[in-house]
Amino acid sequence: MNPHDLETFDDSLARCYAQPRFLERFYEIFLEASPEARAKFAGTDLAQQRRMLKASLVLMMLSTGGKAEGMTHMERIGAVHSKGGHDIPPLLYDIWLECLLQAVTEFDKDSSPELLAVWRRVLEPGIAFMKSRHDDPTGPPAH
Repeated sequence: MNPHDLETFDDSLARCYAQPRFLERFYEIFLEASPEARAKFAGTDLAQQRRMLKASLVLMMLSTGGKAEGMTHMERIGAVHSKGGHDIPPLLYDIWLECLLQAVTEFDKDSSPELLAVWRRVLEPGIAFMKSRHDDPTGPPAH
C-alpha cells in the first residue's frame, strides 16, 4: 500500500472523527439504504457499535499497511461476521462502503473524488478479506 494513501486516509479519518456525528450519520445512511442491514442491526446498541467501528477503521488501515495488530483484528472480525457468526453477507460490505463514503463526503471538508478513491484503496483489501471469510472464517492466512 502506498504510504501517501495511508497518510491521506488517516488525515481524512481524523477530520471525520473530529465531528461527533460522523459515525452516527454513517449508520443512519447505512440502515436507511439496506433493509437487510436494518434487520441485522435490530436490537444492537448503536453507541457501542459506533465505538467498535471507530477502532475498526483504524485497524483496517493498519492491516492494509501490513501491521500485525491490524491483521489480528481482521482475523477476529472475519470470524465474528462469517456465516457461523453474525452471517453478514458479502453484498452488504459493498453497501457499507458506499454509505461510509457518503458520510465522508458530508463530514470531510476536503472531500473530493480523489480522496474517496483513497478511502476505497485503503478499505477494499479489508472488505475483500471479510467477504472471503463469510463461508470459511478459518480460510487461508491473510498476507
